[in-house]
Amino acid sequence: MADSKETLAATKHNTKSNYRIIDTLESKGFSWVFVDQSNPWKAGLSWSIFFFLTICVPLLSHLAFQCSTCDYNHRRPYDLIVQSSLSVLSAVSFLSLLSFSRKYGLRRFLFLDKMSYVSDEVRRGYSDQLHRAMKFFYAFVIPCFIANATYKIWWFVSGAHQIPYVYNICLSHTLACILLVGSWLYRTALFFLVCMLFKLTLSMQIFRLEDFAKVFENQGDVGLILMEHLTIRRTLRIISHRFRGFVLSTLILVTASQFASLLVTTRAGSHVNISTAGELALCSITLVSGLFICLRNAAKITHKAQSVTSLAAKWHTCATIDSFDDMGPTEETNITSETNNYLLNQTDSDDEGDDDKLENTKLVPIYRHTVSYQKRQALVTYLENNKAGITVFGFMLDRTYLHTIFALEMSLTLWLLNKTIGLS
Repeated sequence: MADSKETLAATKHNTKSNYRIIDTLESKGFSWVFVDQSNPWKAGLSWSIFFFLTICVPLLSHLAFQCSTCDYNHRRPYDLIVQSSLSVLSAVSFLSLLSFSRKYGLRRFLFLDKMSYVSDEVRRGYSDQLHRAMKFFYAFVIPCFIANATYKIWWFVSGAHQIPYVYNICLSHTLACILLVGSWLYRTALFFLVCMLFKLTLSMQIFRLEDFAKVFENQGDVGLILMEHLTIRRTLRIISHRFRGFVLSTLILVTASQFASLLVTTRAGSHVNISTAGELALCSITLVSGLFICLRNAAKITHKAQSVTSLAAKWHTCATIDSFDDMGPTEETNITSETNNYLLNQTDSDDEGDDDKLENTKLVPIYRHTVSYQKRQALVTYLENNKAGITVFGFMLDRTYLHTIFALEMSLTLWLLNKTIGLS
């Protein structure tokens, strides 16, 4: 009894100390910005910063810096699309974070309370993903911040005497530049944070599926296999339910923003270059990157979850074929080994290296008479008719739709980028 209490205490201690991203998001200097609504003061401060940086600053900057008397290089004809797109998506992200923190709490939302029920390999893989999450977050946010800050500084410095100011030109423009860059950073960080959390919640399930695939290599009980698959399928359904609003809203809003950008930049008399449309191109790249993170990880977990059916069918086939053979154990082992070696030698040496543990050419080891034909057939039939994956209101997100959507979004972004920098 004492040992179990010590183990439980150690688990709680590790949960609170080993995940730097969780500690960062829950820290006093950071949590109130995004997710902490634990008391009225923090909630009011969080909402005030959200309204100020997401609504007030973009709206005031759009009205104050229209600069209709400026030269063509310092006008902002596409600023309305840029500000509205970022603000609406950051609002969706903020409300999603608020809902997550109120209903579940960050640790429960990321399934840290389920870590004691998974294997050590899954736990280590998920911990590694959590530790790398902040680097992943910074890898997307910092380049966007630097590009936008560079653009804003150039815009204010090169057009200092054309851009409206109040009282003192240097002080006014410096303060305005800081607020605009801070607003861009805040809105972009909100959006990428929710995308990163979506990626994290799916990472654990990917490790669980890869660990689940090993049961077919052992003398497994069909009942235990079925229970584990039901657990994974239920977890994926929970994740789909939590994120379906955010994923669908992101897809609709990003697509609408892309087509709006296409319409305004192709109309007669539009002046498109890196000075006037540089911020629009940066906004497009930012939004498409976030959408790609969500759809790619959703399609990845769906693909892996559905690969379990193929793996079970291969296991059932190998066991069924073996049950009709009268060869001895030694001969059977040699034939299976030779077949595996042959299949391994057929692997394409030019493969990209994406080793999918659920899809390979290795034969499943045979364990004669351990599982009856009827049980194996029942399990395969169940898996064929109960495919798991990420859904949005019942619509399964797989690679086919990912490729179609991403090709559309990316083609619009590349067209705008090429037109902006003068390549087309």
